[in-house]
Amino acid sequence: MIALCPNPYRDLELNTTRRAKQLLEEAGFDTVVCPVFAEEDPSVLPSDLQTVSIESVTDKCSLAVVIGGDGTILSVARMLRQKAVPLLGVNLGTKGFLATLEEEELPLIVNAARGEYRVSRRMMLEATLEREGEAIFSDHALNDVVIHGYGECVYLTATCDGDGITAFSGDGIILSTPTGSTGYSMSAGGPIVEPSAEAIILSPICAHMLGARSFVLSPGRSVSVKLKMAHGRRAYLSVDGSINIDLENMDTITVRKSNLQILMADLGLRSFYQIAYEKLT
Repeated sequence: MIALCPNPYRDLELNTTRRAKQLLEEAGFDTVVCPVFAEEDPSVLPSDLQTVSIESVTDKCSLAVVIGGDGTILSVARMLRQKAVPLLGVNLGTKGFLATLEEEELPLIVNAARGEYRVSRRMMLEATLEREGEAIFSDHALNDVVIHGYGECVYLTATCDGDGITAFSGDGIILSTPTGSTGYSMSAGGPIVEPSAEAIILSPICAHMLGARSFVLSPGRSVSVKLKMAHGRRAYLSVDGSINIDLENMDTITVRKSNLQILMADLGLRSFYQIAYEKLT
């Protein structure tokens, strides 16, 4: 069974999903439609198309075709992070670094359904929030973990396995995977890293320090960031842009390589370098 996971705000009336469904079913594959971001407003879904939640069918699926932008792919990846189901992205967004196919290449989903792809294994990060010595929150990120002030400077101290890396006042700090290196991390001046690599990328955001630089750390490292805020200032923790947690003064966020991976279906149409060149020039 192939799961079709469209973003109805990108795929209006699910027209691209309907085409994908027809292509796959004509090739002899069973399909199921599992919309993303439609829980709060079911009216965005057409009434003539039966849909189910992705969680209810993951054990039966051999492939998840995500139709939307990078945010849609990140959302589905979060839902499937405990499952060995490869993701194939069809880009209906803007950049679409995580997508394998552009909309005009949609017929190639049949090749993917036949298993004609290479599995690209993507590292994830595990983030743990500690407050007064107690772990109060933990989550996993495919793209990045971000600590950011609410429009005000915060003071951050970062250590790697207990050794100091950097300390500065600024807007925040990004801890990214190689997959997330072309996202917010790159916009903050971080390096572009092959998504199949394993590393933890630390990038300051608008640091008030001339020597502020990004670090690329071994995946075996543990990075801890302690937050200090002046009275009345606020900050938040964001995981893959979808989970936001308000932070308090002296909170510590520890980030290390997760024991989870995301599987991406790579049809070999273009290299990562081609994608980066086309989308960043």
